[in-house]
Amino acid sequence: MTNLIRAELQKLFTTRLWWAMALVMLALTTLGLAFLIAQAGAPAPNGQPALPALDDPAWLPLALSNANGNIFTMILGIVLMTGEYRYQTITGTFLTTPKRGRVIAAKLGAGVIIGAFFAVVSLLFTAVVAVTAVLIGGGTVDLTANRIPQLAVGVLATMILYALFGIGLGALVRNQVAALIGGVVWAFVIESILSSFPALQAVGKWLPGGAAQALMSIDFDTGLGESNLLPAWGGALVLIGYALLFAVIANLTTTRRDIT
Repeated sequence: MTNLIRAELQKLFTTRLWWAMALVMLALTTLGLAFLIAQAGAPAPNGQPALPALDDPAWLPLALSNANGNIFTMILGIVLMTGEYRYQTITGTFLTTPKRGRVIAAKLGAGVIIGAFFAVVSLLFTAVVAVTAVLIGGGTVDLTANRIPQLAVGVLATMILYALFGIGLGALVRNQVAALIGGVVWAFVIESILSSFPALQAVGKWLPGGAAQALMSIDFDTGLGESNLLPAWGGALVLIGYALLFAVIANLTTTRRDIT
């Protein structure tokens, strides 16, 4: 199994896509952090600060929540699965490893590693910039306070989940363009709608995005108040459930289909 996972990672990391995704992720993270730093402590129309000041302990977890690359790990998961069908390498893959379940397990294992890798890169980059900004702004840094460890675990779990979601979606759809469009619509449109409108938040809290918010226990202008979120342990269980669901979908849709 280790060799199969290594082979799946090699398929991805020998292409330009992964570092292109990483660069775009860091560029967007930089823009988000620049906004948070520029607006830190700035007054809102009602006279109250719209965002905490840099020396406010609440600002650091707000900045760290900006470490979000879900869409990129989802795209990589989709490509990891659909690339086999697009370039007609799936036949050779299954001839090399006739037990299709082992191939899917290897892809899921590679997805976990990819999601964790992107999460660590995003968290480290965000932490360096955010901590530097706090220190320059005269604040103090305590990485064990204000739910920061919990937030970091949430970012890690969510990026891994979306990588597995991409693999499951790619196994289900197989057409790379259709899978990419469907994944982007889900992440940016459907989840946003279900988490933004009060009447739909009862549904939104059970989606991956709502579960991730619950696990991280953050509520920064999301429209989804803490009273509408699951408890942190509930968010963790929901994310685990989705991960298992995507794994089952990927396995069943691949092992039972004719690939010719």
